[in-house]
Amino acid sequence: MKNTYFDLIEQSFYFPQEGFDLKNDYLTFHGVSLKYLIDKYGTPFRFIYLPKIGDQIKKARNLFNRAIKNNAYKGKYHFCYCTKCNHFHHVINEALKHNVNIETSSSFDIDLVRYLHKKGKINKDIITVHNGYKTDEYLKKIIKLQEAGFTNSIIVLDSINEFERLMKIKSKQKIKIGLRMAINEEAQSAYYTSRLGIQNNKILDFFKEKIKTNEKVELKMLHFFVDSGIKDTPYYWGEFQKALKLYVELKKECNELEAFNLGGGFPIRNHLGFEYNYEYMIHEIISNIKTACTKENVMEPDIFTEFGKYTVGEAGAIIFEVLEQKQQNDTENWYIINNSLMNTIPDAWSIQEKFILLPINKWNNEYGRVNIGGISCDHSDYYNSEDFNQEVLLPSYKDSDEEPLYLGFFHTGAYQDSVSGYGGIKHCLIPAPKHVIVDRDDTGNIVDTVYRDEQSVREMLDILGYLEDE
Repeated sequence: MKNTYFDLIEQSFYFPQEGFDLKNDYLTFHGVSLKYLIDKYGTPFRFIYLPKIGDQIKKARNLFNRAIKNNAYKGKYHFCYCTKCNHFHHVINEALKHNVNIETSSSFDIDLVRYLHKKGKINKDIITVHNGYKTDEYLKKIIKLQEAGFTNSIIVLDSINEFERLMKIKSKQKIKIGLRMAINEEAQSAYYTSRLGIQNNKILDFFKEKIKTNEKVELKMLHFFVDSGIKDTPYYWGEFQKALKLYVELKKECNELEAFNLGGGFPIRNHLGFEYNYEYMIHEIISNIKTACTKENVMEPDIFTEFGKYTVGEAGAIIFEVLEQKQQNDTENWYIINNSLMNTIPDAWSIQEKFILLPINKWNNEYGRVNIGGISCDHSDYYNSEDFNQEVLLPSYKDSDEEPLYLGFFHTGAYQDSVSGYGGIKHCLIPAPKHVIVDRDDTGNIVDTVYRDEQSVREMLDILGYLEDE
């Protein structure tokens, strides 16, 4: 029986596959030579491949528009980029090249929107959907944004309290609002109903009592979002149907209501055996909305999505070098990498998120089960299970090998930098790795640049206040 790592992957999955291939026995990612990047920049480093962002946007938009056409659906589709997923300017700039709208989640996001407009990246007619808890400062900034000419700015209210506080703010024009419906969580959740949104059975009465005859506001959107994602499960469709029924009831009372917001939730690939029928799910969503609206004789709404993780997740990766292997007992072998997993991919230990883990080299070596450990002193700084096969299998190697084993965690482009506190102090003062941007020029050639070098001692000492007297 063949026992090399390449044989394992080839026999277990379709390989090569989208995004992954081998060239001269080294792994490539979206056609980018990882050996080239390693030789040029050393390790560790994280990088983002910008063209993948546009690919994802075009894929979702094409599938929704195709389903709209095939179902003779009268509403339009609007793709919103969820900024909290990845705020970096090169990421948002890339998304904006594809005419996305923007979803915000905090007060400072409004400053970001204003900056993008100042720099000519967006026009005032862009749709901005404002989610998250609305502090008074957040609400005031949104009102000022609307009064500055951003007429397609929609405040999605997360509670009745937010509405009451909004009404205390003076506005020169009618305020466009949305209502977020609280969903029931899945059975295994630690709580039954999401803290986000307004209870389903209170929204209609709230609209009739506080909004319907209120000349200061107009209801434009119903917002519905399932945290576990858009999945073909009885749970998802149950919550979806509740939201759809509520939309129809609200539409009968409100002519201005015109948008049904699905939030985020499209999954990304977290293992090589990943399968998800995006086209089927989109068709079912459009078909169900059309059927419900036709039955109740109401206008079909515009469809909004707020895809963040789906947009940028598969564009990112982080590359490590194995420093040492430690055989701690008869069955457990540890590969120690040259940074901290807790610091660089915090979702792996905080919420047990799984990413695609692959070696860059040594695919023709035999393989074995390993645990991966970071260099911090924390016992939680490890990775030892995959989403698909529940164990990490990687090439074995000899300590005398001239070239070290390199490992890559892929599809890490969403949330990891913001959750870990990019540019700040890391656990055990382990520096944030080098950050590389990979793009293609007009002729299709790879262009790679350093966005930020690895954190220096001086940068960390400055943050900690040790350089104040200099």
